[in-house]
Amino acid sequence: MDRDKYGLNHIIHQSPAIDHLIALAEKIASTQAVVLITGESGTGKELFARGIHLASHRAEGPFVAVNCAAVPVTLLESELFGHDKGAFTGAVSMREGKFEAASGGTIFLDEIGDMPLPSQAKILRTLQEKIVQRVGSNDNVHVDIRVICATNHKLSEKVGKGTFRQDLYYRLNEVNIEIPPLRERPEDFEPLIDHFIDRFNRQYDKKIATVSPAALQVFKRHSWPGNVRELEHTIHHAVLMAEGDTLWVEHLPNTTFGETGFGPGGKGRNGGDVEVEMISLDEVEARHLKEVLDHLNWNKTQASKILQISRPTLDRKIDKYLLRRE
Repeated sequence: MDRDKYGLNHIIHQSPAIDHLIALAEKIASTQAVVLITGESGTGKELFARGIHLASHRAEGPFVAVNCAAVPVTLLESELFGHDKGAFTGAVSMREGKFEAASGGTIFLDEIGDMPLPSQAKILRTLQEKIVQRVGSNDNVHVDIRVICATNHKLSEKVGKGTFRQDLYYRLNEVNIEIPPLRERPEDFEPLIDHFIDRFNRQYDKKIATVSPAALQVFKRHSWPGNVRELEHTIHHAVLMAEGDTLWVEHLPNTTFGETGFGPGGKGRNGGDVEVEMISLDEVEARHLKEVLDHLNWNKTQASKILQISRPTLDRKIDKYLLRRE
């Protein structure tokens, strides 16, 4: 595994909240404690899991990730614990499961909150006894593993509803790393934006150096329900659309920045609603065009160069937004 990509010290951030979580992850990395990483989708739970693995004495061993929500229920136990030849139709040979494959290293059980109850019982036994039993076999296989789990569910609520085992919840929750959503750590926006621009610059041989003030304003007003993953995809799209050295509002995907991106869905640091001006993406662009044109005394040739759009495109936008020189 690439330490320069997945090490805890390479997690891009500026917020004290992530500083605290990295310090906690470093502190428990060398232990055998089971770690439960919680947070909304797209916050970087697997990144922390890989970082903990690399900071542990198991770093040279395997890191095996399993998305429990992506494996069909009927195949989950075979995927995790393996199976013997003839255990079921299609089992033409013995196959080791993910726990055996991770022996000597770390197994990462992502979306463990979606695991069915029968599989939860077997996971609990594996955690307690460090053994697995392949489907269709009565033999126990010892495994030397460190377990890290992640979920975007509140497991305590699932325990209350009877859909998650209470004993497994306590066993998994030896150490909890709860990653806050991106909207609650605004200090991380600019370093993350710079990081993704740099990555996609290199990937597509671009030379984007700045983000326009209007585009940055849009970024900060959006509620980011998809968190860092959504930000990454947005920057990817914008870099592909951009032709000059600046990302402008027009480069941002309209599918991401609808009206809901500016509404009270965004939460503040203390969980309260962020008071933002309710405007559409088109209005943000119109205001920015007007400011640039007014600043240049409506010199459209200069404006089109600064905005990195053609003169006909600028004329169309002026007509679209009914902009007029005062």
